[in-house]
Amino acid sequence: MDHWNEQRRQLEEELGEPITLDALAGPLGYAGVPCQDDSGAAAGWLIAQRKNGHRHSIDDVLTAWYALQVSPRVTHHLDLGTGIGTVGLLALWGMGAEARLTCIEAQDISYRLLRTNLLANGLLSRVHSIHGDLRQLTTHLPAGSQFPLITGSPPYFPAGTGVLPADSQKAHARFELRGDVSDYARTAAAHLSPGGWFVLCFPSPQKQRALDGIAAAGLRTVRYRDVIPRATLPALFTLFACQHPGPDASPVEEVPLTVRHSEGRLTEEMAAVRHCFGFPHGPAHGGYV
Repeated sequence: MDHWNEQRRQLEEELGEPITLDALAGPLGYAGVPCQDDSGAAAGWLIAQRKNGHRHSIDDVLTAWYALQVSPRVTHHLDLGTGIGTVGLLALWGMGAEARLTCIEAQDISYRLLRTNLLANGLLSRVHSIHGDLRQLTTHLPAGSQFPLITGSPPYFPAGTGVLPADSQKAHARFELRGDVSDYARTAAAHLSPGGWFVLCFPSPQKQRALDGIAAAGLRTVRYRDVIPRATLPALFTLFACQHPGPDASPVEEVPLTVRHSEGRLTEEMAAVRHCFGFPHGPAHGGYV
């Protein structure tokens, strides 16, 4: 932890605000697959994030998990609008020690935190990080670059449909100030390998807007799954799995995933998701709390 505490100290001095270190993936390895850092050591991964900034949440975790459900093991994948790294790194964790990640992020402060998260987790040799706009991704990659798996967690709300946070990182993460779900889909379509998967999340009340954007980009939604935050509430966001056009068939609507029971305990399925990312599973370890 000493190197992490030093990284946090440097960030707090540089940014002039508190930084938290939080568990991203546990020490167990994804589904029994060993994960290693640059030194070859197996270890859990942490993530540095602003205490009062945009922070990773359940939609990031479940986007990465859904990608690992629909995609076979790949050796290289792409994450769009990667932020501080949550979705891309969790998918990397699940793909195993030989996998590599390419990711792109435009926000200066998010990219700064991303680089710290790569460095302190010993992942610099496994991740090609790009500081730029995903809508110009082609200019940052060798001609014809394609990936068998692409992930993304687009901002949820059109500009002008809510109160814009004063904090720039929060504003860009929540509102479509630099591209929208259609831009994510178009970029994915341009770089997705034949037979590959593009996996993203988007608010359930705006599900049709995501479906329309995916279709307009020339991709088809193969399956999707709503996520219910608590048993008594409506779906909050939806996970989408998309491919290049294939057999003409309607998307498969899967049974919703419920995160918590009505009294607040984690459902067994959500506890199993946490276990997939290396955290102990079961009441003895707080897995259902």
